[in-house]
Amino acid sequence: MGRDDLGLPDVVRACLFDLDVVLTKTAVVHAAAWQETFDDFLRRHDGPGFRAFDPVNDYDEYVDGRPRADGVRTFLASRGIALPEGSDNEEPEADTVHGLGRRKNELLLQKIRTEGVEAYPGSRRYVEAVRAGGLSTAVVSSSANCRDILLSVGMHDQFDVRIDGIVAAQRRLPGKPHPATFLAAAQDLGVEPETAAVFEDALAGMDAGRSGHFGYVIGVDRLGQAEALRRHGADIVVEDLAELLRGRP
Repeated sequence: MGRDDLGLPDVVRACLFDLDVVLTKTAVVHAAAWQETFDDFLRRHDGPGFRAFDPVNDYDEYVDGRPRADGVRTFLASRGIALPEGSDNEEPEADTVHGLGRRKNELLLQKIRTEGVEAYPGSRRYVEAVRAGGLSTAVVSSSANCRDILLSVGMHDQFDVRIDGIVAAQRRLPGKPHPATFLAAAQDLGVEPETAAVFEDALAGMDAGRSGHFGYVIGVDRLGQAEALRRHGADIVVEDLAELLRGRP
C-alpha cells in the first residue's frame, strides 16, 4: 500500500496518533469528568450563582490535549482563580491543582469502568492499514491511562512507541501545545519530524504539530471545529480517519 492510498505525502515514514477522539471515544467521558470536578469546586468557590464548566467550549479551549495539571491551571486562570499546586500524591479532596486533577482522574476511571470505552472503527482500520503499508506508529497522549485504554480496546499492539502522561512525567517533557511529546515519539521511532505525520483533534495538538515542524498535520474534527483546526495548523481536516483510505468504503 502506497502513501497515496493512506492519504499521506510520500515523505511520511511514521504516523503519530493522539488517543482521545482520534483513536477512542473517550472525549465525552473526559469532558463529563472535568465538568463534575470543576462544577463541584466552582459551586463551593463562587456560591450558588456560579458559572458552570462548559463541556464543549471550555473543554476544547482549556483542557483538551493538555496534561491534567495544565488543564486545571488553564481553566481556572480563565475564571481568574489561582490555587496552590499541592503535591503529586495530593488527596483528591484537596482544593489544589493536583487535588482537582486527582479528583477528575478518579471520576474518569469510574466512568470508564461503568460506561466502557470503544475505538472508532475507522481509526482502527486506518492504523491497521498504516502498519500494513510499512509505516511506523506511535500513540502520543497526555493521559496517564493511555496504556489501559489501549488494552481495553485491543489496540495495545498496534503502536511501536507510546508517549503518554506517565512517560512524559518520567522524561520531564512539557505537554501540548509544546511539541516535546511528539518530538520524543519521532526520536524513539528513529525518524525526523519532517518525515512524520501528526493526527490530532485538539487545538493544542495542532499547535504542537505545527511548531514541531512535522511533515503533515491531520486534524480530526468530530465536534464541528474544522475551521479552528485549520487556523491552528492542520494541513487537512477529516471527520474520520477512514476518509484518508483512498478507494476504500
